[in-house]
Amino acid sequence: MSIPAFGLGTFRLQGQVVIDSVSTALSLGYRAIDTAQIYENEGEVGQAIAASGIARDELFITSKIWVANFAKERLIDSLRESLAKLQTNYLDLTLIHWPSPEDQVPVEEFMGALLEAKQLGLTRQIGVSNFTIELMKQAIEAVGAEHIATNQIELHPYLQNRQVAAFAQSQGIRVTSYMTLAYGEVLKDPVIQQIAERLQATPAQVTLAWAMQSRYAVIPSSTRRANLESNLRATALTLGEADMALIATLDRGHRLTSPKGIAPHWD
Repeated sequence: MSIPAFGLGTFRLQGQVVIDSVSTALSLGYRAIDTAQIYENEGEVGQAIAASGIARDELFITSKIWVANFAKERLIDSLRESLAKLQTNYLDLTLIHWPSPEDQVPVEEFMGALLEAKQLGLTRQIGVSNFTIELMKQAIEAVGAEHIATNQIELHPYLQNRQVAAFAQSQGIRVTSYMTLAYGEVLKDPVIQQIAERLQATPAQVTLAWAMQSRYAVIPSSTRRANLESNLRATALTLGEADMALIATLDRGHRLTSPKGIAPHWD
């Protein structure tokens, strides 16, 4: 089973804001929606999906298990709670959101529980998020690379995370880029802007197309219909080799997300 190259992220969106974002995106043709237990919006996302009337098998729904639910006796129950909020019998993809702080729950334990959830039919695919190379190796040892669909990581032109991406891809693990627009920082970059002007595209479209052409899945979020519609058009944009090479030079190791007490020792 493949992971859609393009979807909608819902990080930091709650209440009516996330209902409107998901509803608008679905009406525009989005079919992949990404949420998480810690976003505290699964209920609203489920509400928007249910109201859309779109058949479940046309959608690709992802959620992520929060660190407080990693213990074997808690993980599957927490996933069932997420399913109830999302008003669905299964997820298409369930991820471990962050590594267990200070290895309180061993990788083998939570990956084993996640694989059990897959075997129970609660999720079609499983994967990880914010995992380093070493943590990916531990996850592979626990359940096998064939059971790890993706590693969702911060990845944008200013943080290209090449070592992690290359290792994941070498194991057949798809990379999903989050924060692909770097909170809008890369949209002001002169290189991105010049490419956009020449291609008659927006800086956001150029950045998203760069990530997808690098074989990464993307999940940009927006609360504005115009931006949701514009971002979706990135799927039809093709960058030349010279453009890709120029964007490759923008990497500066600029990490935007590294929560204290949770983030691993990054590669």
